[in-house]
Amino acid sequence: MKNRICILLSFLLLFILTGCGNNGIGNGAESTLPQTDGQTGQSTDYEQEGSGTEMQESSEAVSEPEQESDMETKTLVVYFSATGTTKPLAEYAAEILNADLYEIVPEDPYTEEDLAYYTNGRADQEQNDSSARPAISGGVENMAEYDTILLGYPVWHGQAPRIVSTFLESYDFSGKTIIPFCTSHSSGIGSSADNLHPLCSDSTEWLEGRRFAGGTSRATMEEWLNDTGISK
Repeated sequence: MKNRICILLSFLLLFILTGCGNNGIGNGAESTLPQTDGQTGQSTDYEQEGSGTEMQESSEAVSEPEQESDMETKTLVVYFSATGTTKPLAEYAAEILNADLYEIVPEDPYTEEDLAYYTNGRADQEQNDSSARPAISGGVENMAEYDTILLGYPVWHGQAPRIVSTFLESYDFSGKTIIPFCTSHSSGIGSSADNLHPLCSDSTEWLEGRRFAGGTSRATMEEWLNDTGISK
């Protein structure tokens, strides 16, 4: 009897010890694995988030256009030259300034007979009529792009040819700067420029012009342009 009781107690004690050992092992696993899983998950999420942010910033940096402000002014050299005297000076100016060049071409070209002084020919009649506006062939399509206009012409009877008036009344020069220059045998630029001012907007800025003799050199033209302050 005593032997059976001892055997039962031994089995009971062994059972209790075995159960406690298994519980200890299970608790240890539960306390370790979740921590490992959680740390791994947090690390992965952070890397993915960080990588996504870096990619987004990189994409924005590439796709964002570079903005460069163009502060340079654009210059147009305009000239009328019935006999070819004013033309080379205008070409010098355009070359020196790296500017665009536009020739005022009459729709009805002038002949030698038209230009003969004091014969009551076409040029004489136009200059004696302040309202005369000879037609121009073609035009400047992008005038709004220009900030500065160099305006060259010969002097006829002390004034700019009336076709220059046609040109000035054909565009809006508001806020632009006009610098006149003329060619003549003896007459200064004087009123030939002043009388053109009313043909433009009040906001048009007129700089002092200059008269040149026929055959003026490129160096002389460049010196004058430097003095005006617009030479680059």
